[in-house]
Amino acid sequence: MKEPEKWYPLKVMVCDHCWLVQTEDFVGADEMFSEEYAYFSSFSSTWLKHAKSYVDKMTSRFNLTGNSMVVEIAANDGYLLQYIKERDIPCYGIEPTRSTANAAREKGIEIIEEFFSSRQAEALVKEGRQIL
Repeated sequence: MKEPEKWYPLKVMVCDHCWLVQTEDFVGADEMFSEEYAYFSSFSSTWLKHAKSYVDKMTSRFNLTGNSMVVEIAANDGYLLQYIKERDIPCYGIEPTRSTANAAREKGIEIIEEFFSSRQAEALVKEGRQIL
């Protein structure tokens, strides 16, 4: 069945206190991250090069070691966390799409397969997985 491509307005909001920039949500996570979700970050060699460079810089900047913990929300296929893991820095990702979550698991990365929300954040705190 042929259907027109869905589109949504792009509204960007900026906090005038901390300068956090984010988009306004127009659809639910279940619609955006369905079984048909097909974007794998690792398909882009330039993105992987950027991710590795970013990890190199952040590891140094924040003195990340085996005593640190890195959590990536929207971890996709582990494109970033694979470089954290290579450095033996504990990490895990949160990713709502099954296909990309499984690809990250194949790289040996722990993934919580769920859309990140305040409810999930509270559950992680109860499990003692908050970052202090």
